Amino acid sequence: MMKRLLLMASLLLTGSTLFAQNQPQSLGIAGHNHLALQVKDIQTSAKFYREILGLKPIPVPDNLKAIRSWFDIGNGQQIHLLAGRTASFVHDKDGSHFALFVDDIAKSEQFLTQHNIKFHKQVRFDGVVQIYFPDPDGYLFELNEKKK
Repeated sequence: MMKRLLLMASLLLTGSTLFAQNQPQSLGIAGHNHLALQVKDIQTSAKFYREILGLKPIPVPDNLKAIRSWFDIGNGQQIHLLAGRTASFVHDKDGSHFALFVDDIAKSEQFLTQHNIKFHKQVRFDGVVQIYFPDPDGYLFELNEKKK
């Protein structure tokens, strides 16, 4: 009887170990695809993302063109704008924001000034200059220069 109990216990432990080894240990996320943002006016926002942020538009299916606008931000990542925002909100630099690298922070500051885009400029604890500015819906962007 004891041998039988030991055999059954051994089989149960072996089986549960094999079962556990076949179970995924994480979601298996392989990368970032896109970020979707709901906007009040698709045309106004699309113009901002194209002309101010300088993002490359991605073709949208014909049946979605009136309510969607998609942009390539590099490395296979995208921003999707979705029509339909009704509530307004404001983010501050200490809250939600999107951080992007720029090649030359001084040129970025000059560009924003030329286009009358209000921004906040500061120097981070490690000496990196940061510029924060909102899009037409209040989504906040942070620009900073990669350390060379």
